Amino acid sequence: MEQCACVERELDKVLQKFLTYGQHCEQSLGELLHYVGQLRAELAGAGLQGTPLSATLSLVMSQCCRKIKDTVQKLASDHKDIHSSVSRVGKAIDRNFDSEICGIVSDSVWDAREQQQQQILQMAIVEHLYQQGMLSVAEELCQESMLNVDLDFKQPFLELNRILEALHEQDLAPALEWAVSHRQRLLELNSSLEFKLHRLHFIHLLAGGPEKQLEALSYARHFQPFARLHQREIQVMMGSLVYLRLGLEKSPYCHLLDNSHWAEICETFTRDACSLLGLSVESPLSVSFASGCVALPVLMNIKAVIEQRQCTGVWSHKDELPIEIELGMKCWYHSVFACPILRQQTSDSNPPIKLICGHVISRDALNKLINGGKLKCPYCPMEQNPADGKRIIF
Repeated sequence: MEQCACVERELDKVLQKFLTYGQHCEQSLGELLHYVGQLRAELAGAGLQGTPLSATLSLVMSQCCRKIKDTVQKLASDHKDIHSSVSRVGKAIDRNFDSEICGIVSDSVWDAREQQQQQILQMAIVEHLYQQGMLSVAEELCQESMLNVDLDFKQPFLELNRILEALHEQDLAPALEWAVSHRQRLLELNSSLEFKLHRLHFIHLLAGGPEKQLEALSYARHFQPFARLHQREIQVMMGSLVYLRLGLEKSPYCHLLDNSHWAEICETFTRDACSLLGLSVESPLSVSFASGCVALPVLMNIKAVIEQRQCTGVWSHKDELPIEIELGMKCWYHSVFACPILRQQTSDSNPPIKLICGHVISRDALNKLINGGKLKCPYCPMEQNPADGKRIIF
C-alpha cells in the first residue's frame, strides 16, 4: 500500500497543478481580452474621427502587443512545467511497481490442460460480469469465446439483478414478492429481510405525509408476524405517527427518512439472497484478484531472494507456494477435504489425518486400515504406528 500512496501523492500534485493552471489561465486571458477590448474601442473611436493615431495611442498598442506576447509565453512555460509533473507520475509508477510479474509463475503452468484452464478462466469472468449486473457484456463474451452457459446458471443472476435494479429505483414490489415466496427458507437462515422490506415500505408511506396516514396504519398489519423479534423497531415506527401532521423531518423520528436505509436494504437483500441460492456475495474472480494483490508483493520478494542466493530449484513454480501468505480474516476459507479411501467429506468428528509418509486420509479410514496394531499406508508400502498420525486443520 505504501507504493500506491507514493503514486497517489505524485498524482495529487499533478491534479493540483492542473487546477491552479486552469484558474490562472482563465484569469490571465480574461484580463487580456478586457484590455484588448478597451484598446479596440479607442482605436475604433479614433478611426471614426478620421484623425491619425497619436504617439500615445501607438505606444499603448506597442505595449499591448508586448503584453500579449509575455502572457502567452508565461502560459506556455507553466504548461511545460505540468508536462514534467506528469512524467514524474510515470517515473513514480516505474519506481514503485514491477512492470514484469510474469516471472512469478512459470509458463509451464499453462501448458497442461490449456483449453480447460481457458474455459475455467472465461467462466470465472462471465460469472463476475453476471454478478455485477453487466449482463450484455457477459453475453457478448460468451458469444466471442464460444462459451456455452446454461440458462439454469444465468437465471439466479438475472433475477437478483432485476430485483436490485428495482431497489435502486426505490421500487420494493419485486423484492417483497421474492421474500414472501422464499419466506420459509429465509426464516431458516434467521434472515430479517422480509421485515426490513415491510418497514421500508411503511416508512415510504410515512414520507407521504398525513394523506398517507390511513394507508400506513392499514399496512402496519404486515408487522404482526414479526412482533416478537422486532418489537422495539415496530414501536418506534408506530410512535412516529404522532408527529406525522407536524412533519417527520423536524421530529425525533427524522432518522427514519434517511436515504441510507435504501443502501442497507440492497446490501441485506444481496447477502441473504446469495446465501439462500448458494452463491457467494463476492464473485470468485474478485476474491482471487484481491488475494493476488496481497500475495504478489510477497512472492516477488521471495523470487528476488531466491535468484540472489542462486537457489532456483527450491521453488518449482507448481501448485504449491514456497511459504504461507497471510491474507487476512476476510480471505479465510476452509477447504473441503474428501477422504480418498472412503470417498466422503471429513468433519469435526471425522477429521483428516496426516500419516508419517505424508499421505492424508480420514480418521474413519485410518481405523478401518489398522491390522494387528499396525497401519500400512494405502498409497505407499510404509508401515507405521497409527498413533503417529496427526490431525490436519485446513
